[in-house]
Amino acid sequence: MSDLQLRAYQEEVVERALLGENIIIWLPTGGGKTRAAVYVAKRHLETTPQAKVVVLVNKVHLVDQHHTKEFHPHLGRDYTLVAVSGESKEKDFFGPVVKKSQVVICTAQILYNALTTTEETKHVELSDITLLIIDECHGTNKDSVYNKVMACYMEKKLKKDLPLPQILGLTASPGSGGAKNLQKAVNHVLEICANLDSAIVSTKTHVSELKQMVPRPIKTFDIVEKRLKDPFGGHLKSMMQMIHEYMTVPPDFRLRQFGTQEYEADVVIIERQGVSQDNRLLAQCALHLRQYNNALLINSTLRMMDAYRSLEEFYINRSNTAVDGTDIFLVGLFQENQVELQKLAKDSLYENPKMGKLESTLLNQFGPSRASKGILFSKTRKSIHCLYDWILTNEALQEAGIKAAILTGAGNGITYMTQNEQADTIRKFRQGTINLLISTSVAEEGLDIPECNLVVRYGLLTNEIAQQQASGRARATDSQYSVVAEEGGQEVKRELTNEYLEDLTGKAIAQVQDMSPREFRTKVGLRHLHPLLSYCGVILPSSFVRLCLQITELQTEALICRKRAETCKIQKRSCNTAASIQLLCRTCFTPVASGSDIKLLAKGHYVNVNPDFEKHYTTGGEVNLGKSFEDWEPGRTVNCSKCKQKWGYEMKYKKCVVLPNLAIKELALNTPHGRITVKKWKDVPFTVEDFSFEEYQKDNFDDFLD
Repeated sequence: MSDLQLRAYQEEVVERALLGENIIIWLPTGGGKTRAAVYVAKRHLETTPQAKVVVLVNKVHLVDQHHTKEFHPHLGRDYTLVAVSGESKEKDFFGPVVKKSQVVICTAQILYNALTTTEETKHVELSDITLLIIDECHGTNKDSVYNKVMACYMEKKLKKDLPLPQILGLTASPGSGGAKNLQKAVNHVLEICANLDSAIVSTKTHVSELKQMVPRPIKTFDIVEKRLKDPFGGHLKSMMQMIHEYMTVPPDFRLRQFGTQEYEADVVIIERQGVSQDNRLLAQCALHLRQYNNALLINSTLRMMDAYRSLEEFYINRSNTAVDGTDIFLVGLFQENQVELQKLAKDSLYENPKMGKLESTLLNQFGPSRASKGILFSKTRKSIHCLYDWILTNEALQEAGIKAAILTGAGNGITYMTQNEQADTIRKFRQGTINLLISTSVAEEGLDIPECNLVVRYGLLTNEIAQQQASGRARATDSQYSVVAEEGGQEVKRELTNEYLEDLTGKAIAQVQDMSPREFRTKVGLRHLHPLLSYCGVILPSSFVRLCLQITELQTEALICRKRAETCKIQKRSCNTAASIQLLCRTCFTPVASGSDIKLLAKGHYVNVNPDFEKHYTTGGEVNLGKSFEDWEPGRTVNCSKCKQKWGYEMKYKKCVVLPNLAIKELALNTPHGRITVKKWKDVPFTVEDFSFEEYQKDNFDDFLD
């Protein structure tokens, strides 16, 4: 392996994996976890008869990145490699692809689908795989797809359905699982080990080399004094109070402070209550209050005009879509105050002082003669677009040579990026055409982003995992990690808490590593007594050749518990017939469809196949998803004909059928037991049948003849 050399600390963490044990490698961001995994994979391929390596990732863009940047350069000459994601044609005949390839890099969902399907062209058995590498494996918990894959593994293990693949997990940040003390943090680490049937290893002998290769940035808190006066925010709050008085807050419900995440959570609950109680006044007032609260949150972080525009965009099309007196009041309230709000938002005397502190933080690192690179992290796609606009129009930042670009997650919609756009942006950043990325959390984990000498976290409240990964992006010598925050604000408190939790995680991992084999085996087994671990497998590293009776019983109990949970989900979906469910527009409460009208197309799209549904919706502009699909393409937006609320978009299926693809979060459901709302289709209380193109053609052809 002369072309693939590891540093001493990497050799230390792969040692047990090279012996065939199930291992989780814990190294910091930039520590070379993936390179270590490539080394293990190559040795495995060289020494294992009929070896087959599968690398699982949790994000689509990481499939190509791992294939192109890491595995193919070192393994492509001697072995057959293939990269498969939901956007790849290979997913449709994944079974033969796995059989013909020696290394497969894919999303976890692709493998899980293959393990559970009965279609011969897609099915794969775990026994076909000899080494399973799981990237960012700290996500193996609860109902995650990683955990579902490992549940398949554990079921086969308990049934002694062998052989099973060796497991190699990779993580930079296991986290504390919300624990605030050492024992609970230890339990969290044991849960991860249990779920992955693995022991966890980190560098102990070569810590000094690791610290030298992955230096920690210099951390600064760039604190700004509180705003002395905020007339714009004050005016928003007075308008919110008027809405409170109009809607009459339920007496048993106490709303928390305006302009906080807690208040947002409160009005979300009230909106759901309004929908379930058929109280449109309450539901719509809560919906509008959420928009005002969002404007307050923007006002506390960005420019006043950004906050004003967010409200303006919300109300721009609502003046012509009033359903009743509630809409007339809410739209009228904004229109009556619009001129005053705009006037206040333009008054530079009261501009957000955080923006000035952010400007000085950036100017301390960037200049015409300084070759700096940085990442500015903010919470939402909306906020990073506002920050990008601010940088482009800021004369001082432009003179300092800042060339900024946006980096968001891949997805659908104008605020998302395609994978190609992501790759192009990162390529320009690497080349120096761009020197500042303005990003959401997508740049924290996984993406192959070059070394930076500045990382700024702006307006963020996250856990210790996100903080660690963001900090790990500042890997250049003498780099700076800056937290721009208001004096006494929540950001500083959260950052300090996360520092404590990061240290707690390290201590917990050390304690787990110091356990004797017997203690480790027993404690990991006991993790399965908790009901939240219904999808967990149980740890027994492959170096331990004996299972004691206690562990076997616990493993069996965990398997039974998981099966019961799955049965409960099926029973919940089966408790109502599809025909007994009525779908309503969540905004205007108009009944629009029956549950029996909905069919599941291509395992991910819920379409209405009833031709009569077209009288309930209008269509808008063409939808551009930034990518192509084999059997369908997006059409126009689908909107409620009464209130114009967007429900989804058309799907042009097989170039001959146009079907409305609906988002369940925009609808309410009348069930025999009352009205409910759900966020995802998987949570609806009825079974959605698969779409049959042949039946649809027949039914519609028969209707045409009639």
